[in-house]
Amino acid sequence: MSSSSNRIATYEDFVKVHGLLLAASGLPQSLHRQLFQKLTTDSFDGGAHFQIQFCEEGRQRRLLLTSDSMPRHSNLFLVDHAWTFRLSDAYKQLQEVPGLAQRMASLMCVDVDFNPDSEETDLVNGVSHENGVKSNVEDVLESEIRNATGKGDGSVKWLELEELDIDDDMLLSLSLSSKFPDLQALSLCGNKLENVDIVVQEVTKFKNLRALWLNNNPVLKKSDHHMEDAILQGCPRLEIYNSRFTRNFGEWALGYCGDVYGKDNPSSLHQSDHPLQSVTSLDLSDRCIHNLVNKAFSPVEVPTLSHLNIQGNPLEQNSVNELLEVLKAFPCLHSLEVDIPGPLGVSAIEILESVPMLSVLNGVSAAKIIEGGKHVIDSMLQPRLPEFSAEQPLADRVLGAMWLKLMTYRLADEEKIDETSVWYVMDELGSALRHSDEPNFRVAPFLFMPEGNLASAVSFSILWPIQNVHKGDECTRDFLFGIGEDKQRSARLTAWFHTPENYFIQEYEKHCKKLHVKDSTYLHTESSTTKSLYHGDGCALRVYTDIPQVEEFLTRPEFVVTTEPKDADIIWTSFQVDEEMKKATGITDQQYVNQFPYESCLVMKHHLAETVQKAHGSPEWLQPTYNLETHLSQLIGDYHVRKRDGLDNLWILKPWNMARTIDTTVIDDLSAIIRLMETGPKICQKYIEHPALFQGRKFDLRYIILVRSVDPLEIFLSDVFWVRLANNPYSLDKHSFFEYETHFTVMNYGRRMNHMNTPEFVKKFEQEHQVKWLEIHQRVKKMIRSVFESAAAVHPEMHSPKSRAMYGVDVMLDSSFQPKLLEVTYCPDCTRACKYDTEALASGEIVKGHDFYNYIFGCLFLNETTYVSPL
Repeated sequence: MSSSSNRIATYEDFVKVHGLLLAASGLPQSLHRQLFQKLTTDSFDGGAHFQIQFCEEGRQRRLLLTSDSMPRHSNLFLVDHAWTFRLSDAYKQLQEVPGLAQRMASLMCVDVDFNPDSEETDLVNGVSHENGVKSNVEDVLESEIRNATGKGDGSVKWLELEELDIDDDMLLSLSLSSKFPDLQALSLCGNKLENVDIVVQEVTKFKNLRALWLNNNPVLKKSDHHMEDAILQGCPRLEIYNSRFTRNFGEWALGYCGDVYGKDNPSSLHQSDHPLQSVTSLDLSDRCIHNLVNKAFSPVEVPTLSHLNIQGNPLEQNSVNELLEVLKAFPCLHSLEVDIPGPLGVSAIEILESVPMLSVLNGVSAAKIIEGGKHVIDSMLQPRLPEFSAEQPLADRVLGAMWLKLMTYRLADEEKIDETSVWYVMDELGSALRHSDEPNFRVAPFLFMPEGNLASAVSFSILWPIQNVHKGDECTRDFLFGIGEDKQRSARLTAWFHTPENYFIQEYEKHCKKLHVKDSTYLHTESSTTKSLYHGDGCALRVYTDIPQVEEFLTRPEFVVTTEPKDADIIWTSFQVDEEMKKATGITDQQYVNQFPYESCLVMKHHLAETVQKAHGSPEWLQPTYNLETHLSQLIGDYHVRKRDGLDNLWILKPWNMARTIDTTVIDDLSAIIRLMETGPKICQKYIEHPALFQGRKFDLRYIILVRSVDPLEIFLSDVFWVRLANNPYSLDKHSFFEYETHFTVMNYGRRMNHMNTPEFVKKFEQEHQVKWLEIHQRVKKMIRSVFESAAAVHPEMHSPKSRAMYGVDVMLDSSFQPKLLEVTYCPDCTRACKYDTEALASGEIVKGHDFYNYIFGCLFLNETTYVSPL
């Protein structure tokens, strides 16, 4: 670069400044000079080579090549970033930046009010019925009787009374069982039935009933399994109930799905011995089948079966091996549709190995799957399309749809990495690139620094072909480039595609069963074996510390601060004391340190959850917690179960090992949860939606725990705790999730801090909620004891006779005043808290701020119990 200016003027300057970025992008070196030329000339020429086209009925866009051809690595295109933001600023920007919400809504295909119900049809069991009230019920019944006349014995066996406004009284008055005693299939879909007892009474009069549909009746919302059980008991031949197979399913249900039986061809008493012998295709998808193997589903009964669809069924794992053996016995079976991952296997390759005679799996040839690898099936998944209502403002629609389009990066310079990730949306061309497991293009973010420094940086994405592409081909990219099954690729695709829910629900259920197996090797309190380090001979204990507050406020005559680590009796440091540090400083194993070995089992959030779960399973005081790096499938299953059961689905994502709520997010969107994995390893924990509030605001409590020994477990609770209050009134409004000062209590980056001293808080809290704090405090103490018992039981290697430590335990109360564990922090973070909270301690507290380290050291090293309570 010239001496008069730092501005990049030559290709050599460009490479010198951007060398690391070029390497990280993966861009072939042959395209580096072309990138330089387009960046310096601000050349956006993609419009000459590509066309954006609507697809999925206008709810998605795709990108097509308009050039005759484009060889691999032959060209490069700049893609502008249409919107760049920090997550906490997203809603505010959509509201305040002129035209932003409109452009994003158009780009994400949520600017038009789609009304899928405008020409709604009710597809029930493969038969389409126009909505609206049909002719009156009597006319329908007469028509059914006329149609049955001349067919066999003339009796009505199939009756459809749908969308006729039939209520409970009308159902009684119709006396259907007396008119149609031989009925085999009855559909009452879309009526107004509400009374469980009346429905059960009337339906169970049909002793030959094989299929019953009550879909879209209010009674289903009011009933539970008792109604279904009563109907199945009263109709012992019932094989289909509300479109699902019952446990009695057999030849009739299979025949219905194989088009052997229907309204125009109900089964007769004189049917053939093998009615399924002509069936070549069976669609058994979404029938709630737990075990498919029975007498009717066999090569003997269905000898010509060539295509089978069993997607969407919660097949029990213990039935899978038998099912695979049965499938291999069908002589003509060559095409199969299953959930992938699912009960039959986690990958397409695995399923083909189990059922080797298949030539087509999920519509893809077996040869292509074997050639293309186990992820080729992923491209057959149905895409998630934005969901919104006509009443939603554009900003809200964008917030819901953006996780299908966002990409992310984190800034860094020589000094530090930015603690908050940057999210961005590529322009219309870049956002039209859809996913493929075999993509023909690749995209990477790139920061161009025209002045040679980060302050001048402008972000772009760069797009280039990685396969030979021809005119009319769709241009695609891999949304999970470089991520394989070892990083949960199939599960992560759930962010963009409808993946098999049943598979994930089963993984969640297995996880729940595993949590019930608890570690029973708890350590119990024994008489203390630790001794005071001070012998009263007039020689003070020498303390080495790199923490200014300790050096300033540790004033007791039993201790003296030294500047040489190797000369100290006690090492109180903010750094990890490992072998490398010992070698550099001369610290030996005979000195006392303020750390326990393997304390990461407590102070790292994912290890803390694992430690507690191993020891206690799923205690009430630990919210459901998942390490997203290892248990994403189980979290997805939990999410689906909660959604299915109508439970709240608000979650909080926390980085493994960051303090002060950095990169912590409250969210209720499954795609968002999965995408947030991209900003670093996290746990996902069920959010406490209804916490105890103080004067309308959220709060948490920081307790100081002193540990003298792990074996035996000897721990003490400081009598002083800190109350940390949110600045804003608590709210569950979706927009408030972006408001840090509403949902978080640890105020960083210059925010106003709200603290109260302990006695004042306790007095006002008891008055507000009419509770006794002492009872709450006892529950908190019991919980904290259990946390450290878990660590001692699961990780006995923590024990070290030369360790003493201070930890912070953060606790929240739910609306029932039950304690919930938030996290455990290690000594340096406690130290920072002490620094920030000196005023809170000094204002009317039992222990003044400047005495804090005096009583901490007195407890840990002199065996004093002033201002602490044993746990």
